Amino acid sequence: MEPLTWLALGLVALGVLGAVLPLVPGGLLSVVGVLVYWWSTGYAEPSVLLVAVLVGVGLLTMLVDYFGGAIAARAGGASALTTAAAVLVGLVLLLVAGPIGFVLGLAATVFAVEFAQHADAEAGLRVALYSTVGVLASTVVQVALTGAVFVALALVVLL
Repeated sequence: MEPLTWLALGLVALGVLGAVLPLVPGGLLSVVGVLVYWWSTGYAEPSVLLVAVLVGVGLLTMLVDYFGGAIAARAGGASALTTAAAVLVGLVLLLVAGPIGFVLGLAATVFAVEFAQHADAEAGLRVALYSTVGVLASTVVQVALTGAVFVALALVVLL
């Protein structure tokens, strides 16, 4: 295999890893990997249709990455203020305690802000649960999407 093929596969593999790690753009890495491979073959392989599908899947992954947790929080009843505060605290705790700090910080902040606004522990807990499950579910979706891009590109390269 040529060096650019290895680079492309490496970028797409990093995309799968980036789907799990916060602040690493898994979808973007997958898209770049697909485009690097396509460019390295003189746009001959894979087909334009497959490139379009894989790029579309990568873009969908980016949307899930950026908006999945917020959509879940809003679906659970969190206000825009709660969502913003939770993301901010989660990012700070990400730097201190890693991904677990992000998830715990998000859940605790959503609960605290919702409880402070409504003095209803049950509702605060429900919204915190929605938010936490939403963030974790969006990660699972991202891994599935970037994994599919990796498998598709690997099959193109190997076959």
